[in-house]
Amino acid sequence: MSRHRALRARVRRGIAKWPVLIVVFVVLIGLGWLAWSWAGGVLDSRARALAQNCSEGNSVLRVAATPSVAEAVADVARAYSATRPVVYDHCIAIEVTSADSAAVLDGLTTTWDETKLGGRPHAWLPDSTLWANRLSALNAKLVGAAPKSVGTSPVLLAAPEAAAPVLKDFRWSEMPEVTDWSKFGQTWGRFSVAMPDPSANTASALAIQAALADGKGPVTAESLASDAAKAKLSKLAATVPPEVPATTRDALGRLGDSATVNAAGFSVTPVSEVDLLKHNTGKEAPSKPLVGVLPVGPTPVADFPYVALGGPEVGEAEVRAAQAFREFMTDAPQQAILARGGLRVESTQERPTSAPGVSWAPVSENLVAADATTTQQISSAWASADRGGQVVTVLADVSTSMKPRLDKVKAALRGQVDRSVSGSFGLWEFARDLDGAKPYKQLVGTGPVAEKREALRKAIDGLKTSDGSQLYSSLAACYETAHDGFVAGRVNRVVVITDGTSDGGIDLAALKSRLHGKDLAVSFIAIGGDVDKGALTDIAQTTGGSVSVVENLDGIDAALGQALSTNA
Repeated sequence: MSRHRALRARVRRGIAKWPVLIVVFVVLIGLGWLAWSWAGGVLDSRARALAQNCSEGNSVLRVAATPSVAEAVADVARAYSATRPVVYDHCIAIEVTSADSAAVLDGLTTTWDETKLGGRPHAWLPDSTLWANRLSALNAKLVGAAPKSVGTSPVLLAAPEAAAPVLKDFRWSEMPEVTDWSKFGQTWGRFSVAMPDPSANTASALAIQAALADGKGPVTAESLASDAAKAKLSKLAATVPPEVPATTRDALGRLGDSATVNAAGFSVTPVSEVDLLKHNTGKEAPSKPLVGVLPVGPTPVADFPYVALGGPEVGEAEVRAAQAFREFMTDAPQQAILARGGLRVESTQERPTSAPGVSWAPVSENLVAADATTTQQISSAWASADRGGQVVTVLADVSTSMKPRLDKVKAALRGQVDRSVSGSFGLWEFARDLDGAKPYKQLVGTGPVAEKREALRKAIDGLKTSDGSQLYSSLAACYETAHDGFVAGRVNRVVVITDGTSDGGIDLAALKSRLHGKDLAVSFIAIGGDVDKGALTDIAQTTGGSVSVVENLDGIDAALGQALSTNA
């Protein structure tokens, strides 16, 4: 028995090894998966951190904004920076500068002065698409993308407090006709509207469109050339006071300093609502705020476009950052910031907490703005009417290379002659051996356009191409004749239309030695890519003129309007 028990005690049941191996295998797989997930998460985190740490460094997006909204745009920029934006592995910072649109346009198209304007911008927010149109007319490559409005501001008439209630039924279309306060039952004498140069002041340009428009608009090239439009421009120019301030800001300052109606030398001036707000609440606010009057009928509106700029100075990161910031500005929270700054936006009715002189009157109907080309033509038509008009001599290139372009040039010149209200106009052509051995020929001597309109039309229609392109010799002769016929007290200018370089005759240095400073501006419309833009810019800057670079032939008309639109 005991032996049996002993044997039974020594015999033990074994444990199978395969279940243990399976458990171990499963545990190892689980640990491996966890390790792989952890490693992947670390790599993802490192990648995100690398992006957020801006592996390509920091990049500054510079935005030039018109002074009336610069502060609000800076607030939007701070909100954008708080999102820690990264574009193409660049950390983006926004730098907003306040700059007058005329100064920005001049800097972008000539030489940018960093000491006065800060760094050259990658984006621009002027108060109107008028400025984008002008930039495009001078150099279309500088407009990187189609402008997009971030808010609007109606154009009002700024008036002294006593005069504002009297103008409650005033219409823009009445501006050319109303010349005396007796129209409104008052004894304040002459009624006049100060119209600062519309080529540099948006409110003036839009007010002139409103005065010319038939109903809600738009003004067209055809309607602008009509006798009715020219009569309106003549009357409107006649009502302008003798001394008009250079800018809307200056006009507001003179009105605000005046104790009585008409003491400023004029009665009212056009102004955007937001500009009036800034004037009445800014550091130089008048003791009594000027009052904004919204005339009855279709209202001209400043559309405050955001313009992403192009050109070699704008890198790919800045291009994408400019687009991203534009979209950010049009989101509802940022629109509210702009509304509190004085712009009107669709997503909110918020208004500034303090708005002396501004009633935020509802706009029943917007004036339909003229297209880009007609806009330039309106400014040049005004320049031909204001203060007796300009004295303009055109020198047209008729070299062989101009053959496919000549019809567009003829159409632009005919349109300008037809739309000119007053002033003087003359026409020369140049190539080589056009008048004996001379490379140039005077077709119509510069004189009153009203007397020479038919002769000018005939000469324009007769333009035809010839060999050669002696630009400098021809310009020297044309310039000397224009200088000899200089009319004091008027804007005198020479406009050269060309598509090439000078291929003979005197050189650039010899030409420049014959120029007489900036009393007679020489401006160029440079067509295509074969011109010597550096040389043309040198001549233009020496004389106070400009250079418009036209890549598309349809831009010739707008470029001519731009060249002739300034009153300085």
